[in-house]
Order: sequence, then structure tokens, then C-alpha cells
Amino acid sequence: MITFKVGNMESMSAQLKAFSRILRESGINEDDVFSCRLVACELLSNVILHGGETASFESELKPDVIEITVTADCQNDVQSYHALPDAMAEHGRGLYIVNIVSEGGIQKSGSSFKVSIRRTSCGSDADKEPQ
Repeated sequence: MITFKVGNMESMSAQLKAFSRILRESGINEDDVFSCRLVACELLSNVILHGGETASFESELKPDVIEITVTADCQNDVQSYHALPDAMAEHGRGLYIVNIVSEGGIQKSGSSFKVSIRRTSCGSDADKEPQ
């Protein structure tokens, strides 16, 4: 389990860098690291920029998915977007992207957003050493 709290963009950036490093050290491939960091960044920055609060972050590495949960009181009234928001809308594009990247969409419960990222294989046949 990977956990941390952030209350500003500077600490978020440092924590996401550490999170990415832990994922790589755990054997997660670069595409999945990118997806996890994208989701984490969007969910955390929503709390910091729009709610002005500290966010709690939790991630669990499972055999087939990486679960990410971000919790903050200011998210109680936030809605997750399952449909593409209007192109001129000021809100919703980030959560729409998170919804698309995630396995099974965004799960909202109270003040938490939970997302699962499907783990892909660790490499292609081209990456393997010749026999």
C-alpha cells in the first residue's frame, strides 16, 4: 500500500515523482506508470485547486490492477463524469479523462474517488532477449 497526503502543488509533484519511482521498482511498465500518474495528478489537483484542501492518497498494487483512491471532504458534492462534457464547459474534462483511462470507470463514495488501472504486460516480445 502506498499512501501520502498533499496540500499544495509542490508537494503533489514530489509525491507523484516518488509514486512513479515505486511503481517502476515494483515492475510496473511505463504505460501503466503514465496512466497511474495521470489519474493521480488529476484527482489530487482537483482537490488542491478547486477545493483548497489536503488530499489523502492511497494506492494498492494488485496482480491485475492498480487501485488509486483520493479522499478529501471537499469531494462530497463533486460528481464524476461518465459522458463527454460540453467542449466549452469549465469543469469535467479531467474526470472524463480519468474515467476513460480507468478500468470500470470512477467509483465515487462519499468524499472519495476510487479508480482501477488495468495492468498490462511488462514488455513485448521485442523486449525479450534472444534465446
